[in-house]
Amino acid sequence: MKRITRRTMLATSAAFAVAPALAQSSKIMTLVVPFPPGGSTDALARLLQSHLQTKLGRTVLVENKSGAAGSLGAAQVAKSPPDGSSFLVTFDSHAVIPAILEKPQVDVEQDLVPVFLVGTAPYVIAANASRPFKTFADVIAASKAKPGSVQYASVGIGTLGHLAMTLLAKKAGVEITHVPYRGGGPAMNDVLGGHVDLIAGSAALVTAQLGPNLRPILQLGRERLPVLKDTQTAIEAGFPDFETLAWWGIFAPKGTPPDVIASMAKSVREILSEPAVAAQLRETQQMTLVLADAKDFGTFFAKQVSIWGQVVRENNIKA
Repeated sequence: MKRITRRTMLATSAAFAVAPALAQSSKIMTLVVPFPPGGSTDALARLLQSHLQTKLGRTVLVENKSGAAGSLGAAQVAKSPPDGSSFLVTFDSHAVIPAILEKPQVDVEQDLVPVFLVGTAPYVIAANASRPFKTFADVIAASKAKPGSVQYASVGIGTLGHLAMTLLAKKAGVEITHVPYRGGGPAMNDVLGGHVDLIAGSAALVTAQLGPNLRPILQLGRERLPVLKDTQTAIEAGFPDFETLAWWGIFAPKGTPPDVIASMAKSVREILSEPAVAAQLRETQQMTLVLADAKDFGTFFAKQVSIWGQVVRENNIKA
């Protein structure tokens, strides 16, 4: 029988310490996006994919699993092994799932754990340029003169564009008609075509189309974006403390070890701290990089669930 020396015991202990990491690194990592290809979340996931693959030395895939307000993709990740092989890369509507769906397939606060908050960007309200609306005050005046006559497009029922406009209209004491679409492309096309008066969408969606056919009239961040320096914020327009932010974040299945979560957060932070990558997100998504780790992201997410869940319930909004 081979004698077990102290050196052997130390070597064995070291092997066991690194074995889980080695096993993990040999397994394919999947970034699940709960929306169709082509949107901002998909773009972020594919940006991370290439850099993570190089940094971690392992295969990283992006899988689009859309449906049920983003809950299908979220549920898939929640049911995945909590070993660092599956992460959810998602958008702000993730916080609305508990309120908007009667029987969601996933409990977003219990079945998933926050990993990293990438960044935020304000929602923006814009008008077809043929309409007489130069400011949101013009929209309010028209809606008071003829309730329900002004229409706005959003990327779907229960999305933050829809909820923000619902809240603004309520605070202003007016009725503005909601026209929901399945995605930013169809919504924007109908506004540009003059079929709908307004759109409430993320800054990335709206600023990409500004020009002869589209005019920004209100932005919902606390400060004006550099690309919208002449457009009022909601706070400046008379809605105290009003803010609606798009946000992008990463979640993992419940039970994922803290060291795996910390390692993923560290890797993503390093990738997004590269000047060229950060500039790309700022320019294409109008994103302010937050780069918050699990604890701070968890606090932020709980607040988002509370705020928008209340708006859904108070206005009886159903998916």
